Amino acid sequence: MWTPTEEEKYGVVICSFRGSVPQGLVLEIGETVQILEKCEGWYRGVSTKKPSVKGIFPANYIHLKKAIVSNRGQYETVVPLEDSIVTEVTATLQEWASLWKQLYVKHKVDLFYKLRHVMNELIDLRRQLLSGHLTQDQVREVKRHITVRLDWGNEHLGLDLVPRKDFEVVDSDQISVSDLYKMHLSSRQSVQQSTSQVDTMRPRHGEACRIPVPHHFFLSLKSFTYNTIGEDTDVFFSLYDMREGKQISERFLVRLNKNGGPRNPEKIERMCALFTDLSSKDMKRDLYIVAHVIRIGRMLLNDSKKGPAHLHYRRPYGCAVLSVLDVLQSLTELKEEKDFVLKVYTCNNESEWSQIHENIIRKSSAKYSAPSASHGLIISLQLLRGDMEHIRRENPMIFSRGLAITRKLGFPDVIMPGDIRNDLYLTLEKGDFERGGKSVQKNIEVTMYVLYADGEILKDCISLGSGEPNRSSYHSFVLYHSNSPRWGEIIKLPIPIDRFRGSHLRFEFRHCSTKDKGEKKLFGFAFSPLMRDDGTTLSDDIHELYVYKCDENSTFNNHALYLGLPCCKEDYNGCPNIPSSLIFQRSTKESFFISTQLSSTKLTQNVDLLALLKWKAFPDRIMDILGRLRHVSGEEIVKFLQDILDTLFVILDDNTEKYGLLVFQSLVFIINLLRDIKYFHFRPVMDTYIQKHFAGALAYKELIRCLKWYMDCSAELIRQDHIQEAMRALEYLFKFIVQSRILYSRATCGMEEEQFRSSIQELFQSIRFVLSLDSRNSETLLFTQAALLNSFPTIFDELLQMFTVQEVAEFVRGTLGSMPSTVHIGQSMDVVKLQSIARTVDSRLFSFSESRRILLPVVLHHIHLHLRQQKELLICSGILGSIFSIVKTSSLEADVMEEVEMMVESLLDVLLQTLLTIMSKSHAQEAGEYVSCLLSLLRQMCDTHYQHLLDNFQSKDELKEFLLKIFCVFRNLMKMSVFPRDWMVMRLLTSNIIVTTVQYLSSALHKNFTETDFDFKVWNSYFSLAVLFINQPSLQLEIITSAKRKKILDKYGDMRVMMAYELFSMWQNLGEHKIHFIPGMIGPFLGVTLVPQPEVRNIMIPIFHDMMDWEQRKNGNFKQVEAELIDKLDSMVSEGKGDESYRELFGLLLLEKVEQETWRETGISFVTSVTRLMERLLDYRDCMKGEETENKKIGCTVNLMNFYKSEINKEEMYIRYIHKLCDMHLQAENYTEAAFTLLLYCELLQWEERPLREFLHYPSQTEWQRKEGLCRKIIHYFNKGKSWEFGIPLCRELACQYESLYDYQSLSWIRKMEASYYDNIMEQQRLEPEFFRVGFYGRKFPFFLRNKEYVCRGHDYERLEAFQQRMLSEFPQAVAMQHPNHPDDAILQCDAQYLQIYAVTPIPDYVDVLQMDRVPDRVKSFYRVNNVRKFRYDRPFHKGPKDKENEFKSLWIERTTLTLTHSLPGISRWFEVERRELVEVSPLENAIQVVENKNQELRALISQYQHKQVHGNINLLSMCLNGVIDAAVNGGIARYQEAFFDKDYITKHPADAEKITQLKELMQEQVHVLGVGLAVHEKFVHPEMRPLHKKLIDQFQMMRASLYHEFPGLDKLSPACSGTSTPRGNVLASHSPMSPENIKMTHRHSPMNLMGTGRHSSSSLSSHASSEAGNVVMLGDSSMGEATEDLYHHMQLAYPNPRYQGSVTNVSVLSSSQASPSSSSLSSTHSAPSQMITSAPSSARGSPSLPDKYRHAREMMLLLPTHRDRPSSAMYPAAILENGQLPNFQRALFQQVVGACKPCSDPNLSVAEKAVPAAPSSWSLDSGAREAQPFLSAHTGCIMAPPVPPRSLLHGHYSLHFDAFHHPLGDTPPALPARTLRKSPLHPIPASPTSPQSGLDGSNSTLSGSASSGVSSLSESNFGHSSEAPPRTDTMDSMPSQAWNADEDLEPPYLPVHYSLSESAVLDSVKAQPCRSHSAPGCVIPQDPMDPPALPPKPYHPRLPAVEHDEGVLLREEAERPRGLHRKASLPPGSTKEEQARMAWEHGRGEQ
Repeated sequence: MWTPTEEEKYGVVICSFRGSVPQGLVLEIGETVQILEKCEGWYRGVSTKKPSVKGIFPANYIHLKKAIVSNRGQYETVVPLEDSIVTEVTATLQEWASLWKQLYVKHKVDLFYKLRHVMNELIDLRRQLLSGHLTQDQVREVKRHITVRLDWGNEHLGLDLVPRKDFEVVDSDQISVSDLYKMHLSSRQSVQQSTSQVDTMRPRHGEACRIPVPHHFFLSLKSFTYNTIGEDTDVFFSLYDMREGKQISERFLVRLNKNGGPRNPEKIERMCALFTDLSSKDMKRDLYIVAHVIRIGRMLLNDSKKGPAHLHYRRPYGCAVLSVLDVLQSLTELKEEKDFVLKVYTCNNESEWSQIHENIIRKSSAKYSAPSASHGLIISLQLLRGDMEHIRRENPMIFSRGLAITRKLGFPDVIMPGDIRNDLYLTLEKGDFERGGKSVQKNIEVTMYVLYADGEILKDCISLGSGEPNRSSYHSFVLYHSNSPRWGEIIKLPIPIDRFRGSHLRFEFRHCSTKDKGEKKLFGFAFSPLMRDDGTTLSDDIHELYVYKCDENSTFNNHALYLGLPCCKEDYNGCPNIPSSLIFQRSTKESFFISTQLSSTKLTQNVDLLALLKWKAFPDRIMDILGRLRHVSGEEIVKFLQDILDTLFVILDDNTEKYGLLVFQSLVFIINLLRDIKYFHFRPVMDTYIQKHFAGALAYKELIRCLKWYMDCSAELIRQDHIQEAMRALEYLFKFIVQSRILYSRATCGMEEEQFRSSIQELFQSIRFVLSLDSRNSETLLFTQAALLNSFPTIFDELLQMFTVQEVAEFVRGTLGSMPSTVHIGQSMDVVKLQSIARTVDSRLFSFSESRRILLPVVLHHIHLHLRQQKELLICSGILGSIFSIVKTSSLEADVMEEVEMMVESLLDVLLQTLLTIMSKSHAQEAGEYVSCLLSLLRQMCDTHYQHLLDNFQSKDELKEFLLKIFCVFRNLMKMSVFPRDWMVMRLLTSNIIVTTVQYLSSALHKNFTETDFDFKVWNSYFSLAVLFINQPSLQLEIITSAKRKKILDKYGDMRVMMAYELFSMWQNLGEHKIHFIPGMIGPFLGVTLVPQPEVRNIMIPIFHDMMDWEQRKNGNFKQVEAELIDKLDSMVSEGKGDESYRELFGLLLLEKVEQETWRETGISFVTSVTRLMERLLDYRDCMKGEETENKKIGCTVNLMNFYKSEINKEEMYIRYIHKLCDMHLQAENYTEAAFTLLLYCELLQWEERPLREFLHYPSQTEWQRKEGLCRKIIHYFNKGKSWEFGIPLCRELACQYESLYDYQSLSWIRKMEASYYDNIMEQQRLEPEFFRVGFYGRKFPFFLRNKEYVCRGHDYERLEAFQQRMLSEFPQAVAMQHPNHPDDAILQCDAQYLQIYAVTPIPDYVDVLQMDRVPDRVKSFYRVNNVRKFRYDRPFHKGPKDKENEFKSLWIERTTLTLTHSLPGISRWFEVERRELVEVSPLENAIQVVENKNQELRALISQYQHKQVHGNINLLSMCLNGVIDAAVNGGIARYQEAFFDKDYITKHPADAEKITQLKELMQEQVHVLGVGLAVHEKFVHPEMRPLHKKLIDQFQMMRASLYHEFPGLDKLSPACSGTSTPRGNVLASHSPMSPENIKMTHRHSPMNLMGTGRHSSSSLSSHASSEAGNVVMLGDSSMGEATEDLYHHMQLAYPNPRYQGSVTNVSVLSSSQASPSSSSLSSTHSAPSQMITSAPSSARGSPSLPDKYRHAREMMLLLPTHRDRPSSAMYPAAILENGQLPNFQRALFQQVVGACKPCSDPNLSVAEKAVPAAPSSWSLDSGAREAQPFLSAHTGCIMAPPVPPRSLLHGHYSLHFDAFHHPLGDTPPALPARTLRKSPLHPIPASPTSPQSGLDGSNSTLSGSASSGVSSLSESNFGHSSEAPPRTDTMDSMPSQAWNADEDLEPPYLPVHYSLSESAVLDSVKAQPCRSHSAPGCVIPQDPMDPPALPPKPYHPRLPAVEHDEGVLLREEAERPRGLHRKASLPPGSTKEEQARMAWEHGRGEQ
């Protein structure tokens, strides 16, 4: 049965509970629980963390604590019964815990460790508090430590400041706002003190006793390490003031034995002293710690003869000093002991011993010397501060070490009462003695005794130094052979006070002989009494004592014998008649000097003081004695205070008339003396005296009479010093008066009461009279009044003993009222007057409500005056603060209502005015004080006060002014942040008071200013205030911790909601006046609705509907509301306000309201567009706020910008976002996009002179000027982005404008700019970017990306895998999809992010340009990849059963065309896909495209060679022909025959008959073209290459033969080709897709890694097969090994003729132009895996760090067409060795030329090569390698080439041409760019990207990507294929379309261009990027077999660019690099063919 608990109400979880039972409450260790019920070992209750969740938990998991339960029952509250500071520590530590971990995360390691330390300390201190074993003092101390640490931590963690009083957290409800403000200030100061670790005891404001803090030096002697003495030593430490030249402290004595240890074994580790009572002034003196070392032993240390061993003398040894100033800084900082070593110096001349310390300090090194040992005294020092009690408490360990208290000579600055002291300090100064007939001087020792009057030697009355016991005799140290010794030794004589009178000192002088006996011979003595005859002690001075002769036999038993003698000169003068027949004769030539200093609280050296105390002895001298009292020193007076006061009052009683005034003056003098800080501590002595010892019952009459007489005289007297002194002594005079009256009344049972009262009345009249005098002309009177006012408040407490509260209050009111009320009496007097009022308010009198009723009006009157004048504001605020504090504490009393009423009337208005003035000057402190006063007043006001206040206004104007003032103050209060951010308590209380006040005032506003008297200003002020209030940072509870939020809500509720209700109801009250606030209040109200508080939003959002409705009624539309709302929404959301839930709520609430309106359609559309805008704004903000990448930000901005333009037509916002977007592009260095973005703004402007206002960063200017500036900027950005073609139209537009204005200067400038752009287009290298299609699927993407697909323009050099990495890093949560298929709904709707990425090929719009003949490729290159809106990608797939023998039969292509919303490039690097089209290309159509493309390519190439008629390098043609012929022979087009000319196929596909015919025609055409090509080849082939040509002829015959059956008569086609053809088996390579596993298998030296397609921008789905186009592979870096050297050796064997070294260029046959990524070649095989990409050096990626020599050619390569233009691989046959492997050279060459075109099933492949699985799509007509291999080793030959007729292109096709062979007209060849390290593939002929055509090579990526899905998970295979071709002039399309004959040269329609023999350099300059491989180098260099093979150079080996260099220089340069690859240089223009041939020959020789 569950029963409610009675006692067990609160507990702490001591073991975590997992809640594993039904209804179980999960609890963590350390949580607190509130227990409601119990049942059999279980409790039911709630955790204080989550009070809403109830559950059960085991009772034994809970430690119960006592608690107070209030409101028992269902809603009971439980407060633990423990010290509040313990509760605070617990809560604070829990709050810090989470923040502490964050510090580590944020790398604030220093604070992390500090905080950990503080937290551990707090836990320990809390434990101490809870233990309950501490004394009250200890508890207080522990609490102090806790609060310091709590405040420190809160400060450093940015948490709230906790206001405290006596270490307890204050409750803001219990104290006034003013007090709360002061507590915040003091807490802030204490935090700062603890933070800066300054432990000065700061005095409180207004404390009269600013007690100086005494300093103390703790000194401990660690060791004395001089072991050279070998005798006992005494070490004396003292403090010495160098400036004054005197010791200021007693001496501290340490006695050491000869080993350096303490003589007393108990003193080990206890040789320490505390030098006490040093003032701050002392610490600034030039102080030194001086240590004198006296040894005790023989007379001479090193002479054992001098003196017997048994006699010990005190002898000076050495001295050490340490400057206190030097070590003070380190001691102050350290706060603990610090060690110092003091070096001990010995005196060179003993006679100067007394000055040795001064000499050491002055560094007079001639007078002292250091002994040989380097050791000294090791001491430790520590500086302590505070009074002795404090020191004892703080450092108990020090006092436990037998500490020697070493006092200051004389009294400290502050003499404490009860500090009884009676010390006489005697210094043995010097003596002068006779030699006494001896040849040498004496060794004199002085012995001193203290003797009492009876001759007894006083025991233990001599102290050599603290730290050692006192003794009865003193022996001075002995100076060797000195008759005038100077000792300077201080001895302390602590003589008991009762023995002091009558005692005397006797000094005996002995000569210490150093003879054998060593006796000490007495030869004289001196003496001195301690007190004079007149009762005064020995004065503080040097005294010369008479020396009397005596000898050893003399007896001192009868001391009276010498006491009668004069001891000194003064004594002698006093008694001249001394008989001469005494025993002791004075030695007139000898003298002895001592000095004394008395520090006694009982004895005086002052004659006048003594005379006063014994006044009865001199009755006739009383007047004189009283007059002389003021000349007695203060120290003497306070020592005898009680005696003096008794004497004075006895004298007064003795004769009042005669001595009254003098006694009064003496009393005033003594009272004022106690005001001195030095004697301030004697005030309690005075108080005690008055209360307990004072007996002058009649004194009051005389005191009142004298006081009144002084007051009355003040008007006439010029000198008023004595009057002012009397005024200052007023407090104690009144104490004496009142106590005297009480005594009298007590003695007489209250007689003469009326007389006393009337005398006091008269006295007050005199006081008023003094204060009412006009003191403006009299400074002395001013001071008198000031003194009176200062003292006046101190007498109230005394008066209250005799009078009632009302009576005293009336006295005071009269006095305060008598002061001139004008503020012009002089500023100093103003201050004094206000200070007096302040002290009146602070007095006990003011705490009585009866007195307040009387005093308050006069106080308020004076304050009101000052506030009106804005004078003395700080003092006034202090007075007000005190008043409010008193009113708050007594607020339960009924009178308070009246007082508050009084204050409201007098102060409220003037307070507001003052605050407005202060706030306008931004005086923070004054503002804080007055704000707290105003808030205190408002907080005290209740309904009636507000009612009276509002009723008291005479007119509405007055009310309006008041409301405007108070609203303005409140607004400023929130705007200015008067209270710091961490004063949360203060801020919340302020908000609470404001909201309460506003609730009272809003009704007045509504009542008075709504209907006819509507006042916009007041209402507007009200609304602004409410809006500011709700938006206050301190009220945003969502951002604070839940515990703190709960606390605030419990105390105040959510004040935002309260104010929102108030605001809403006031809005509703406005009625028809609402229209005045549209659109003005839309922004502010929107700000309120954006506060993340659902209730506030629900209240406020409907106001917008109201606004729309009112504007609709007035204007018939709500355009203003719409415009303003959109404007403000933008700025506010970008500031971080608003969220998704707000968007939904906004739409929901407004749509609901709008539904019911007549204007619902426009309303709904408006609300919808606003919510859609919010959606975009929130996305934009999230992107900008987060660590988002540029892409996301740009995409988001574009999205928002378009929305502003297209949907809501906000031009200004649109323009703003244009500029934001432009800035982002510039930051990301997207200059072209930045230019396009600015162009949007430019297009909005016209060439007109309309003036435009200042906007963003634009000045006010005309529209024409702004547009011109924009145009210039845009042109500049296009230039930086290398998009000159886009800049040129703008140049023209500007030129047109300049021309129309005849501004020829600007026109010239812009025309030059335009011209330079044309130059740039032709001369500068530009990279063709790649394009990637990205799909963003899933609901987790931002709105503007969600479930959309985009095409993105890649960065320079960016490949697919790099792009994919970039996208995945931008969306780290996203998952990359591994297939290209369109995702299903499950993915589209899921809460995740999926990215689908693959490369796409651009389909250019400018087909015309690309088809034009004479357009240079650099120009075409631009149009291929710019202004592109359509893109495509192809996916190969098999339909039906797959034929393993010939996969072409079933291989289809799925071609997708994407159309974008805008062309690329544009305002963004990516645009959304608007439309996608899908078509399927059949196998037959694909074959047609492939063959057709190859034919075009061949024709173009042949045409170029035919018209050059150059006998130069024809390697390119050789390879192209070889590739096609060899592929055909080895099964290339034969596969097509097999697939499509098969009878079965024809029967099954009757519809394809026409296409089959077309394919046949194309094949026939190809044979014809090849024939022409061979003819041209024969014409130009070099004799040494004839074997190759012959081989080609043979292969061609075989090819014809293979087609013979299909096409009879083929042999007749080419008369140049003869020979028999041998049919070959057609073997097709089959390939399978590259899976990631396959990729992993690829060895880095395998053929896969040798595929180096030299493209820059592969952007096709077929990326996986992109390297099949055996574009010339370039060597990567120095990673080539022996294989390379081997390879070179074979090359030399193959090409022994030096003439052609370097001229053989292995160039792939080029694919027909611009093949799309899908128009795949049949030779396509493998995709290069990602490993290959990464293994390529950076140069392979087009790294800008390449040396210039390579860079130029590299950039040319980069400008080669992209993946879609990939050159094909030429198949060179080669001999196969026995083991099925190629020889190194042939293999390498084969790899280089063929690239990846070998089928993977080839048995000849190495293991590594076979590791790469085949792709299913090797549809190449260039066959596999097996048939090609024998050729390489067999033939090099020469071919003659007939002209080849071009084939007319299909509609829509166009061809690109070998630009490397074309340049501007003229016979001179162009200056060609320098080549890179390797040969490069020739620039391919691009095919139409829009039509299905392809080359017979790997360039056609329709098929080349065959089995690759194109999904980015497969890596981008190609290496940097980047090249750029020189300009061209001729093209095939310009040729007639008839068949050409080999023998006839048709005249071209333009002049043929002549090339030098180094033409290959041109071709080679267009080369592939280097990739890491072991393939042959790009240029195969045959060398002499005897030469060692040349190693390839490192990829970054610097070379000079050869473009413009002298040929010879270049050759020399090349010759100097034997290991480098040889290169050709282009010849200078104008060389004849013979010269060129010769130079080429020499070149070859030179290189060899």
